[in-house]
Amino acid sequence: MEKHIGQLILTGVPGTTLDPDTVRLIKSIKPGGYILFGRNIESATQLRQLIDELRDISDTEPIITIDQEGGRVSRLRLIGNEPPSAQQLRDKGDETLIIRHGELTGKLLRLFGFNLDLCPVLDFSPDDNADNSLKGRCYGSSIEEVIKNATLFNTALREEGILSCGKHFPGYTYASCDAHEQLPVVERTQSEWEATEAAPFKALLPDLDSIMVCHTHYPFLDPDRPRWPASLSYNAVNDMLRRKLGFSNGLVITDDLDMGAILNEVSFEDTITNAIHAGNDMVMICHRMEMVEKAFETLTKLPSSQVSEAIQRIATVKNRLCKPLEFSIDAFNKIDAMIWNLRVETLGEEQAAELSAEDGKRSPVETY
Repeated sequence: MEKHIGQLILTGVPGTTLDPDTVRLIKSIKPGGYILFGRNIESATQLRQLIDELRDISDTEPIITIDQEGGRVSRLRLIGNEPPSAQQLRDKGDETLIIRHGELTGKLLRLFGFNLDLCPVLDFSPDDNADNSLKGRCYGSSIEEVIKNATLFNTALREEGILSCGKHFPGYTYASCDAHEQLPVVERTQSEWEATEAAPFKALLPDLDSIMVCHTHYPFLDPDRPRWPASLSYNAVNDMLRRKLGFSNGLVITDDLDMGAILNEVSFEDTITNAIHAGNDMVMICHRMEMVEKAFETLTKLPSSQVSEAIQRIATVKNRLCKPLEFSIDAFNKIDAMIWNLRVETLGEEQAAELSAEDGKRSPVETY
């Protein structure tokens, strides 16, 4: 069992190439997957080479994922056009554009060698100006709108051979702060939550390949554990998501464990132990590479009964991973041009150009 423990880790990598220390770590731990960020992206050719190398040095086909939602949470805008955001597509109100967004996102990711996209966002947005990390990222201001639009995107993405991940369970919708900085405490009753935040997840679960669990504390889930993140909560993951909502055999991933909502509340060893005990299959460590080895050491101490089901669920999902498409700069340029056309059709040519100029002046968003 110990030789498979690394499969429970979804790790970031430090740069645009693999240095000897990173190669040593990967070969030693054998992580189940990798998540890439702006720091890993320099050019189209370089990105494909990096992903090819990650696949080459992995004993089993790895999950290779990224946050490519559209709008400001689009890592690949560093080397190409920025797709419209979920909110921009929602406001346009044209279902065909949402479907095309899913198709183009899937084609682009598969061209680079990704096999899972960390979206769609299933939170809804009753307040588009709320300071809770969701600005521009929600497919609807109502539950029904989120379900309709997220379903269109999710279906189109998966038909291109990219697995999907619904996020952020059990929800950031009513969070009053950003979990990247501190732990949000959301005072909702169970009946309120089931009728609102839970509804998009319940609707899409049969067609989602994975779920990301966020670091929000809902007191009704853990009344005896004040300030306990849902990502570490047995009641949230095992009881609510897996048993009550029926996601018993699906892949469950924690949100980034390098976020303030975790770092300020729980020790690292307790974080890793409780994440797996809660029912997560993979722990995500995005930025502190030095902690990946410590996570591995902690995981090796867990009883096999706690990790065997997770290892099996990871293996089951990996059986559905699709191989990358053949890469060429011409293929990338063609998809990139179609993304620009989608942007223009969504925003209009003048606004698309104006926002594109603004995007070029801002630094890459690393934290969302």
